[in-house]
Amino acid sequence: MAYETEDHETQYCFPDINSSCIKTKRSTHEYNIMYVFFSLLSVWTVFLNLLVIISISHFKKLHTPTNMLILSLAVSDLLIGLIGMPLEAIRFIETCWYFGETICRLFSIIMGLLLNTSLGNLVLIAVDRYVAVCHPLLYPQKITMTRTIIIICVSWFCSSAYNISIYITTSQRKYTCYGECTIIITFALKITDMILSFMFPCTVIITLYLRIFYVAHQQVKVINSLMRSGKHLTEGSVRKKSESKAALTLGIIVTVYLFCWIPLFILSLTPNTRITAATAYFISWMLYINSALNPLIYAIFYPWFRTSVKHILNISKIFKPA
Repeated sequence: MAYETEDHETQYCFPDINSSCIKTKRSTHEYNIMYVFFSLLSVWTVFLNLLVIISISHFKKLHTPTNMLILSLAVSDLLIGLIGMPLEAIRFIETCWYFGETICRLFSIIMGLLLNTSLGNLVLIAVDRYVAVCHPLLYPQKITMTRTIIIICVSWFCSSAYNISIYITTSQRKYTCYGECTIIITFALKITDMILSFMFPCTVIITLYLRIFYVAHQQVKVINSLMRSGKHLTEGSVRKKSESKAALTLGIIVTVYLFCWIPLFILSLTPNTRITAATAYFISWMLYINSALNPLIYAIFYPWFRTSVKHILNISKIFKPA
């Protein structure tokens, strides 16, 4: 797609169309570096999230309500790496949209679905950890595999319906030039979307995790005092400590996610802020990079993920019945 001209010549996305957008000039060396980098990032994201999906799907011991939510999060992250990153990388490198207006709107709907579903999964994970840590006796009765799968399906359906409705209500926009993909929504709709898609879910997540960490801290203090006094730990105490550790790990995932999201929403509410195009692209790409970070968090904090990956990469082991 890239082509070179002399420095004084203007490059266009579609040279044969009079209303074509102007294309940013880049050297061949710069093109090659950027395409290699974003290709590796996309492959890395797909590969790691695929390992998470195979791990949870294949090993029956990992079929728990919490892991089903992690599986749902991994599916959305994998699709972001498979669909979102390549198209967004081409648009960023070429500074042109070559796939037409229909694909542009469809791409916006799909990415909105995947990003909203990711945040919805984090809300469900926060609720799951809240019940497990704060109401451990009710957890086996309230949080079952069947209910979890149904809730995950409902979450994906609601995210799909919500994003489709947003882009149906947006008026048809006449682009300033041919070769751009920008969906413009009204300021009122933008505020509504921010409240429903970001502020409300994040408030729920933060509130639940503050309560979780308080209760977990109290439980750990009790367990540590029992250990210092030489008393035998009961199975319930060990389980509480395990649930607290899981809550901490998932809390890190949520914190990283919010850190990647917040700059973009601040930028969207301050359209008159003067920032460079490179900064704006970096902020938007933080959402995509988050999809590559989640599996790394699993690998660092979850022994079951490291163990299952070893079995998956060893073909002779994964097909054994045991």
